Amino acid sequence: MRSRAPAVVTAVYGAAAVLTAAGLGRTAWTGIEDPGIALAFGVLIAVGELARWGALPGEREPAPLGSAGALAYALLGESGGRPTTHGVLQVVAVVTAAALVGAVPHIARGRGPALDHVARRVLTVAFAAVCFQPLYNSGALADHLGRGPYHALYLLLLLLLTALCDAVLAALMLRARTRHPYGPLLRDELRALPGIGSAVCATGAVMALGTAVAGLWALPVFCLPLLLSQLSFRRYAAVRTTYRQTIASLARATEIAGYTPHGHAHRVAALSTAVGRELGLSGPELTVLEYAALMHDIGQLSLVDPVPEGATALLPVVEQRRIALLGGAVVRQTGVPAAVAVVVERQADPYREQPLPARIVRTVNAYDDLTGESAGSALAALEQLRLGTARDYQPEVVESLARVLSRGGLGPAQAG
Repeated sequence: MRSRAPAVVTAVYGAAAVLTAAGLGRTAWTGIEDPGIALAFGVLIAVGELARWGALPGEREPAPLGSAGALAYALLGESGGRPTTHGVLQVVAVVTAAALVGAVPHIARGRGPALDHVARRVLTVAFAAVCFQPLYNSGALADHLGRGPYHALYLLLLLLLTALCDAVLAALMLRARTRHPYGPLLRDELRALPGIGSAVCATGAVMALGTAVAGLWALPVFCLPLLLSQLSFRRYAAVRTTYRQTIASLARATEIAGYTPHGHAHRVAALSTAVGRELGLSGPELTVLEYAALMHDIGQLSLVDPVPEGATALLPVVEQRRIALLGGAVVRQTGVPAAVAVVVERQADPYREQPLPARIVRTVNAYDDLTGESAGSALAALEQLRLGTARDYQPEVVESLARVLSRGGLGPAQAG
């Protein structure tokens, strides 16, 4: 039975729904101001949503052209030298309606946009429009900043604040769903901003400024650089996905050869990543941890006789270290970062001599070994790990593992 959405997520959805209803209702009641401009930006946003087609899983901004068009419309004060008259609620209405039109083909294929992304889009665009439209329409912006470089700097500053707002919202919603520490989640979101996020913000500002001078003809011209950036980003993301799939395939070698139980490497990787987030790891550190957890047992391929059920945690320490060193030597030949090999090599050392990722992999691997078919319960496994905190397992890692398991139901790690 699915649990209810956390209060933070419900609040974000509710705020987005209220804004959308107010925008659509007011626009339907009073009519559309500057319908030609609204239509042009609506088409741009819809095309951006259509370009979501083929978006790779996990992309932070799957529709950059749609986001840039929405931001540009929120920050538009003139078109071809003629002042525009649309306000905040019309911005919300046009952006929402265009995004829904562009999402129809994806929804028909069962691959519609996530509600979290839609809610964040509505709120961040509304934030940008609220900070710009009233000031511009009242003339206060022109009186204080003029129409020169200070106006452009104000737009860039506003876009930066909008991006920060989106990062804070994304981290809050993920924190509410996963209960991972907020700091690392926010750092992950902020680290993503210099990538496709900066291209979206810059394109939004340039489109707004270009349309103010050259009119709507500026839209197709200034969206081309973002389309090229999106293509390059997709290729990079595809390479990273292929790279991870290759590592996952190598990790399955021990399962195919009968050295480890089915799904063991993926269970350890998934649970290690969750524990790493609980302990504050983020970004590249989590990537190293995941790769090392996937390949932590590859040294067993050097054994003549498989370890029963692949449970290296039950072997003598000397044998554990020998397998770990052999595994590290194999990993170094695969071309993965050297940090991954270091974690694999040192996973059997006393925890005080290990880097944190190695401590996590050792603890989670032992937990999965101890909750195998012939082992005891999850509670008994955790108790045994706690008894080994004098030398083998760091107490903080064991307790973080217990917290992660308690949130997802106390039991063996789920298969990845």
